Amino acid sequence: MSECNHDCASCQANCASREQPESLLAPANKHSDIKKVIGVVSGKGGVGKSLVTSLSAVAMQRRGHRVGIMDADITGPSIPKMFGVTEKAYGDAEGNILPALTGSGIELMSINLLLEDETAPVVWRGSLISGVVRQFWTDVNWGAKEFLFVDMPPGTGDVPLTVFQSLPVDGILIVLSPQELVGMIVEKAVNMAKMMNIPVLGLVENMAYMSCPDCGKKLYPFGQSRTMKVAAAHSLPLLAQLPIDPAIAEACDAGKVDSLNIQAMDGVADTLERML
Repeated sequence: MSECNHDCASCQANCASREQPESLLAPANKHSDIKKVIGVVSGKGGVGKSLVTSLSAVAMQRRGHRVGIMDADITGPSIPKMFGVTEKAYGDAEGNILPALTGSGIELMSINLLLEDETAPVVWRGSLISGVVRQFWTDVNWGAKEFLFVDMPPGTGDVPLTVFQSLPVDGILIVLSPQELVGMIVEKAVNMAKMMNIPVLGLVENMAYMSCPDCGKKLYPFGQSRTMKVAAAHSLPLLAQLPIDPAIAEACDAGKVDSLNIQAMDGVADTLERML
């Protein structure tokens, strides 16, 4: 309307501006060209979300895709350690932050790459943490990528909300463990994704079983998995079941997660490739 003063608070008209609220999506860095943004979430901590993020990125990079990882777990960053990256991130002449590069060619950004001492705790309030995550999108020059994986902290708090609102997330992977308790917590993550209109690509079960070193029989230290029941309840595919394997832990501790070739991740990789 010609008489509009652009102050909706003082106006009663139902114009297009009022009916269609402004998007909260943050603009990507001008040098970034990212095809798909994939969030990796869990309802609770300790289920291996960062492991699944790393293995997903490694699997897609092995298939010839250009891949990046945004470590959005600001208070508990572990992605650089898993890839053996210790050098600090730096900026260019234009003020863009350049991500670090792993030995296998995956680019990543984490708060640990910006701290002088990687063991220093990040004792920040939620608003500041959310602002940093947003800057990892707007200020980091990711270049051309088919996939950017976002490793989020557990739960449904400030950072997942910031990611869902500020980044154009194309889908999420939900990581869980076999216990029945996890089913209820996974439901919270699924319901949050529905509220934010984010597609859930499927479930990834970690610590699903272990193989007896003598006979090879599968053992279930957490009891028989309830994951299929959870998947069926929400009509979601179970994309992968990862074992408890000392070799996986050793590779992550040694900063060599990109040396792992886990066949169980093929279901995740196939699902992601179908998105392109």
